[in-house]
Amino acid sequence: MDHGQPRQSESGLIEQLPVFGPAVARQSMREMVFAKLATQIASGILQVGDALPGERNLATAFGVSRETVRGAVQMLAARGIVGIVQGSRTRVISAEVGPLTVGVMRPQEIDRYPVEEVHAARKLIELQVAGDAAERIDDATLARLSDILHDQARMGDDAVRFMLSDREFHGTLYHACGNLLMAELMIDLYSYMIAHRRRAMRRPGAIARSLADHRRIFAGLAAHDRAATEAALSAHLDTILETTKAAITEPVTPPAG
Repeated sequence: MDHGQPRQSESGLIEQLPVFGPAVARQSMREMVFAKLATQIASGILQVGDALPGERNLATAFGVSRETVRGAVQMLAARGIVGIVQGSRTRVISAEVGPLTVGVMRPQEIDRYPVEEVHAARKLIELQVAGDAAERIDDATLARLSDILHDQARMGDDAVRFMLSDREFHGTLYHACGNLLMAELMIDLYSYMIAHRRRAMRRPGAIARSLADHRRIFAGLAAHDRAATEAALSAHLDTILETTKAAITEPVTPPAG
């Protein structure tokens, strides 16, 4: 896939951007980006005190214009979810995002289950979803995934920014399977123990390993090779299990000061 190809227009992306919760007809791009950011706050990928990535980075991550991102952030600020300070980074100030549906279940409900059980359920469903996606995925969705990978390669060790992009990658893959219910079940399972995933992604080399896994998954999808896609994803999920278990047992270092 050529990373240099022209980016799609925003209107062309409306049907491809993963929407967490029932789709809303004729939702504007600004509202869709607002819903994405609010969902990531509700699920714990972004937490109170976190600085949002810059406008340009968010625009690249979501495949939209900076003006669209600016409008979505202003919507978050109007609801008291983020604080905008002139000359400073915009930060999350509240996780109370209101009546926003995140997948099918609340993240707290998923977190009640043992890590091995969630891993087994996720692997069972996600391999099916990815295999179906490999057979159904279109060129526009492959181009979107290619853009996401290109962006991930430039993130360095920025764990929060990578996790936002990681959710885009997996969400786009889930929706490519053609089954909305399966996609939303996967979004629930993806959100399992996000706080521990945040810590795991801050370990040296974690982002590079995840990006390498994503590239192998993408190669299978681009070849429409179900077996290769499932094998690459299976290895990726096994790595997630091991790093999550390690993060769960790792002592939490209190903030300095």
